[in-house]
Amino acid sequence: MNASILPPGLMISAPRSGSGKTTLMLGLLGVLRQRGLDVQPFKSGPDYIDTAFHSAAIGGARRSVNLDTWAMNAADISGYVRQAAGADLVLAEGSMGLFDGVAGAGEAGTGASADLAAAMGWPVVLVLDVSGQAQTAAAVARGFAAMRRGVTLAGVVLNRVASPRHEKLVRAGMAEAGIVVLGALPRRSEVAMPERHLGLVQAEEQSTLSATLAEMADFIAEHVDVDALVSAAGATQLQSGPASSCPPPGQRIALARDAAFSFVYPHLLSNWRKAGAEILPFSPLADQAPCPSADCCWLPGGYPELHAGGLANAHRFRAGLCEFAETRPVHGECGGYMVLGSALIDADGERHEMAGLLGLVTSYQERRMHLGYRLATLTAPMAGMAAGTRLRGHEFHYSTIVAQPDDALAKVVDAEGTPVPETGSRRGFVSGSFFHLIAEAR
Repeated sequence: MNASILPPGLMISAPRSGSGKTTLMLGLLGVLRQRGLDVQPFKSGPDYIDTAFHSAAIGGARRSVNLDTWAMNAADISGYVRQAAGADLVLAEGSMGLFDGVAGAGEAGTGASADLAAAMGWPVVLVLDVSGQAQTAAAVARGFAAMRRGVTLAGVVLNRVASPRHEKLVRAGMAEAGIVVLGALPRRSEVAMPERHLGLVQAEEQSTLSATLAEMADFIAEHVDVDALVSAAGATQLQSGPASSCPPPGQRIALARDAAFSFVYPHLLSNWRKAGAEILPFSPLADQAPCPSADCCWLPGGYPELHAGGLANAHRFRAGLCEFAETRPVHGECGGYMVLGSALIDADGERHEMAGLLGLVTSYQERRMHLGYRLATLTAPMAGMAAGTRLRGHEFHYSTIVAQPDDALAKVVDAEGTPVPETGSRRGFVSGSFFHLIAEAR
């Protein structure tokens, strides 16, 4: 394919979470890779775990990135989609249900997968969990086909089919409703990814990932009409307009990167590099300090609550970080924010001393889910950004704040404009927040 031409695309979605989107997505990526097709994957919404699985499934040089209609404007999204140039196909995996978004509109929509599908011209492959129903599933599919102008249903893939008779009944209902069936997946619980409290166990932590992905590819190849599915892809259409500018926090960025610090959006790292920044990874769990030649240190989110003891005993890391923070900016997101604080209380109630650069004390013992989009207006400078800058991001964690004595970093509201008490903190060159930065707001 001509490198300047964008390939057609499809959106893999479902009526709700847990319907089988990820199984179909990863299996398709594996099958198409085996056939020699060049596929560009994307993830709709703020999920920072699935993109790593996409990249692992396709191998090669292409990397999956997030496309988010609430946090990113149309030009930003189109800019990221342009990286698909030269590929044979785009596959985007949706989040939650197809039409599920927030009540408050963002930069280019509500964050719903349907927003992205409509904007890009990608028909939807709907994964339907048909357990406990037969012909009635066709009414669900027909409702999805008619729900929104501009969203086209390419067809459905039936999931958790109980028997050949069950499949025959569901297919009869779909035929009557005029819905194309692209595949039927029998119940098979062993084709699944391990999970924990923030979603799937991360790709880099699964030693058997290659075998699991190969099994998923075989499963999809056996039960899905892959040729018909690929043929249903629609032409990719781009949106024009000014892109947002989210500058790198420094020119040489020390980036914490290991099992405790792994939640960072791929598009951010790509943007920083394109702006000329150099990223210098280091591992706090290996007791490594940030590179002394860096001019900024960034601690992304992850699972510090699962590694609190190891981080508390990483004395070289903590000493090096504290020395770094005396003269240069340090910022932490979510888990990184917790590590910048005074202490972290784990699930068993044990208190672990953290870096102490902020007075924050958090507890994973007192768990409560915090989830949703965030719009933050900085009340003070943050690494690479001036006071007054408006940032769009997402918050997802179970830890609670026990103490937060430092000055607030930002005024933070949710997608509906309701103030959020997790304002972040700042002290000297150090800042942190529970929200993960996605883009600068226009």
